[in-house]
Amino acid sequence: MSEIRNVAIIAHVDHGKTTLIDSIFKQSGTFLSHQNVDERIMDSNDLEKERGITILAKCTSVDWKDHRVNIIDTPGHADFGGEVERVLSMADGVILLADAAEGPMPQTKFVLSKALKLGLKPIVIVNKIDKSDSRGEDVVDEVFDLFVSLDANEEQLDFPVLYASGRSGWAVENLDDPRDNLDPLMDLITKHVPAPTNDVNAPFTVLASMLDKDNFLGRVLTGKVYSGRAKVNDTVKSIDLNGNKVESFRLTKLLRFEGIERKPVDEVSAGDIICIAGIKESTVSNTICAPEVETPIQSTPIDPPTMAITITVNDSPLAGREGSKLTSTMIRDRLLAEDEGNVAISVTESANKDAYEVGGRGELQLGVLIETMRREGFEMTVSKPRVLIKEENGQKLEPYEEVFIDVDEEYSGTVVEKMQQRKAEMTDMRQSIGKTRITFRAPSRGLIGYQSEFMTDTRGTGVMNRVFLEYGPYKGDIRGRHNGVLISNGDGQAVSYALFNLQDRGFMFIEPQADVYEGMVVGQHNRENDLDVNILKGKKLTNVRASGTDEAVTLVPPRKMTLEDMMSYINNDELVEVTPKNLRLRKRYLKPSDRKLAAKA
Repeated sequence: MSEIRNVAIIAHVDHGKTTLIDSIFKQSGTFLSHQNVDERIMDSNDLEKERGITILAKCTSVDWKDHRVNIIDTPGHADFGGEVERVLSMADGVILLADAAEGPMPQTKFVLSKALKLGLKPIVIVNKIDKSDSRGEDVVDEVFDLFVSLDANEEQLDFPVLYASGRSGWAVENLDDPRDNLDPLMDLITKHVPAPTNDVNAPFTVLASMLDKDNFLGRVLTGKVYSGRAKVNDTVKSIDLNGNKVESFRLTKLLRFEGIERKPVDEVSAGDIICIAGIKESTVSNTICAPEVETPIQSTPIDPPTMAITITVNDSPLAGREGSKLTSTMIRDRLLAEDEGNVAISVTESANKDAYEVGGRGELQLGVLIETMRREGFEMTVSKPRVLIKEENGQKLEPYEEVFIDVDEEYSGTVVEKMQQRKAEMTDMRQSIGKTRITFRAPSRGLIGYQSEFMTDTRGTGVMNRVFLEYGPYKGDIRGRHNGVLISNGDGQAVSYALFNLQDRGFMFIEPQADVYEGMVVGQHNRENDLDVNILKGKKLTNVRASGTDEAVTLVPPRKMTLEDMMSYINNDELVEVTPKNLRLRKRYLKPSDRKLAAKA
């Protein structure tokens, strides 16, 4: 039997994990020379391809000389930290990727701290070393400092370093070595990462780390075999973290990764990363084991959700025109299915069963869930995200984040001022040529909706990274949006002439001919109050043709917002209407009289 190595790749978003895996596939003979393969093959779902980020952790396997190397690709965003925490339990070693120009970044710190706590041995790769602004040796020093600050042990601090270009497909030990291929990396993995220390003769146990659904196989659990071996048709049971039995079943289908595909196998043994299909009840963090086993494998506790949104049925006048899944039962079933497979999300139902509170790590994670549902044909309304407050010893506590901001020097004053308005405290400021890196400790509440304002303030040049830090004392009121909105006072289609006349009142979110209804938000007001406007008013026509009356109307293009922008833009009395074809902003109460009553209450 070939020797097994289980290794996870961790890095900050955009440092090249998924591209590096592409090159490993090509060089290890996973794909034949004539096979046509997508770029970033591991980013398999549509949202991952569009945004260029990894959202779901995925496993793959390559054969190298006489070793079988299982590689786990992890997300770089802290919002998807739940994915990272779970899958690291399958690995015996970890490859830390750092960009040769940017060095270790905030999310690097986040995922690395999880790996070091599990005692995994790291390999450091300085990637993109062929960039013109690369500074390889400085980056290695910064990585070492990061290890020290995270309390790495002696063995972890003695990490091997390679310089690489994932896109070009080479890695070297010294910068003047010939740059041929990734052999040095693969050889280092087989030499440095320990083989799984598992007892083949003990009873069979697997810790389930990932759950997904397959159209042909049904529910599929992925996990690492901690001990023993099992064959197809063996009887096993699953137990939860407290040792209570969940279900008993026969192993009807066992699969193992070969490249990016899952191939059926007859037998699996300790150290393998496997998939078990055809289970009914078992879920993530359950132990699948032989009938005589009583003690579950302990899995790492997942950080709790810090932010929540409320999802309700779409009840606008345009409901049901664009989507196929409209009822609260459909929304409930879909959210519960997500809750089962995604440990970083929590779903609770309201008392009268018409609203669902969905908790997650941040706006991006919640936005990705809603965008996925929208593409599946769902229609719904979504509230403004709010942070989850805790009570301890009679004191209110709220989540805080560590915020790292990289900006050009000229914008640093504006950024500091805006962050202070949002109750953030500056903890560090460092300057290099023309650039400033500022670190803040900020309440998560204050950061809701700041991203788009930040991009405007820094003319699109700033980079902001956030990582959950801790729960701390409640900071009091933080002022939200300063401007009111323009609200349609009737149902119909927006008219160019009306839009043209309203331009000096503020800017618009909609185009001419867009469907509107009473209570829908059509633009932002220049002042602090909300304003009801007639967006349907056409030009009065007369039979007198005078010079200058027929000038063409010139419209300023409307401001287009993404789903996450809209969620963070709205106030508590507003909602986002989400359908497969459109995103609309609206007031919670569509009639002006209802809004007045609610404001008084």
